[in-house]
Amino acid sequence: MNDFDFFLGDWDVANRWLADFLDPDSGWEEFPGTSRATRHFGGAANVDEIEFPTKGSGGLTLRLYDPALEQWTLNWVSRRTGTLFPPVVGRFEAGTGRGVFEGEDTYGGKAVLVRFVWSRTDTGSPRWEQFFSADGGAGWVHNWTMDFTRRAAAE
Repeated sequence: MNDFDFFLGDWDVANRWLADFLDPDSGWEEFPGTSRATRHFGGAANVDEIEFPTKGSGGLTLRLYDPALEQWTLNWVSRRTGTLFPPVVGRFEAGTGRGVFEGEDTYGGKAVLVRFVWSRTDTGSPRWEQFFSADGGAGWVHNWTMDFTRRAAAE
């Protein structure tokens, strides 16, 4: 239930995403971000707000743990649109520092499967990655990576 406790606090975020999330040849763009994550409901909820200052955008993720199913639901909303995206659902693999979360969405009018992968959560530099599949999961396009570095505490 406390799987996202690693993420509490303030972070600098190095983002890298594809210009077109379904075209692996569309070229990568890199840009900075900042994030702050908080814990709620004794660890069964986690909220983070992320800002992309060079993009003039950001968003918020609400993560909720279902103890009966022993899984998390991750819910993302973009500040740009105010739209809550369909959730991804999954869990962490015990002792690995890795969690996989999947769901259904659309991109550019196409139905896609979405996969979020959290890794290195047992280190001081966690990573989040996003993948899309437009062919029912036969193939995946890795289209976004966030590498997190903990911000120094204010003195």
